[in-house]
Amino acid sequence: MLIEFILALFVGILFGAITGLFPGIHINLVAAGLLSLVGKGIFGIDTLVLVVFVVAMAITHTFLDFIPSIFLGAPEEDSFLAVLPGHELLKAGKGYEAVVLTLYGSLAGLGIVLIFSFIFVYFLEEIYLGVRILIPYILIFASLYLVFREREFLISGTIFVLAGFLGLLSFNLPVQEPLLPLLSGLFGVSSLIVSLKSKTVIPKQEIVGLRKIKLKMKEFVSGFFGMGIAAPLCSFLPGIGSGHAAVIGSEIGGEQDRREFLFLVGGINTIVMALSFVTAFVIGKTRTGASAAVFELLGSITLSNLVLILAVVFISGIIAFFAGIFMARIFASNISRISYDKINLVVLGILFVVNLVLTNWIGMIVLFTASALGVFCILSGVRRIQLMGVLLVPTIVFYLVL
Repeated sequence: MLIEFILALFVGILFGAITGLFPGIHINLVAAGLLSLVGKGIFGIDTLVLVVFVVAMAITHTFLDFIPSIFLGAPEEDSFLAVLPGHELLKAGKGYEAVVLTLYGSLAGLGIVLIFSFIFVYFLEEIYLGVRILIPYILIFASLYLVFREREFLISGTIFVLAGFLGLLSFNLPVQEPLLPLLSGLFGVSSLIVSLKSKTVIPKQEIVGLRKIKLKMKEFVSGFFGMGIAAPLCSFLPGIGSGHAAVIGSEIGGEQDRREFLFLVGGINTIVMALSFVTAFVIGKTRTGASAAVFELLGSITLSNLVLILAVVFISGIIAFFAGIFMARIFASNISRISYDKINLVVLGILFVVNLVLTNWIGMIVLFTASALGVFCILSGVRRIQLMGVLLVPTIVFYLVL
């Protein structure tokens, strides 16, 4: 059995690297396909071995999915907030540093996972019952706070409301995977279009030793505190994911530069994923596609299952950190040798094809609309965090009418 676990671990890491590095191939698709095959009795493999595969894949994905977001401007559900600060560092020749900062965040997040795993096991059930009723009011406060922090708060409020309306409409349309065209348009296609318009030239990227890529103690403490408060909270509250956690964490940590923000979102991504497995164990609720797959495979998660899952989280996380460094070096070494306009056009084509295949013609309309709103946000100078209304508003409405 040990050999099977080790094999499943490394195969999971391999698949996590594939889903992380290739835009549009999400772990949820792989997990759903796996469950379908299991349901048809195609596999004769022990379910715990499959669980090891899913967990390793999910954690590895959270470490590596910032690479295409930063170097290609092709975000996924958990990494879209890194596009703008990462792209700015890329244009300054520091794309490798940007990726490393997210990897530092993910690695630091493993420590928070360890701490909160114990807290969740003993106290989560009581905390969940007490906080659940406050969800919409917390989100309303956070939304208003984000809007009125802008100098042009009328424009930011308009963008927030339009994004929220687009989210409400899209989630009620017959579109499979509605988040795909929404987030691809708002944070991916829009960035690529603006880059094409401005004729961006990517300079040769600096590749320095890890010892030279550091955060100041104040930046580390602020980012660590932000992810330590926001990510655990958002890992068990329904309707709130990594994007919400990044918004909350960035505000908790105070004013942040691009480097600190990348550290923050990297950590949040991993923490939310890892703690979703603990949440499934304690309250029987799944908050990610990977935790839902694990829960369905096992039926219920026992304490011994949880110990195995957490061991896989830490082992795969450490391996994924070094894999991420290796892949970031490859991307950084070659990105400036290729015409960035051509890269943008290729990535645009990939995003369009992926959306067309995985959604439908209505999903394509959502993609074009979201792209237009994303371009308007960029050109207006408003912080793109306002586009988070696409998730915040539907969540608020859902819990107010529940």
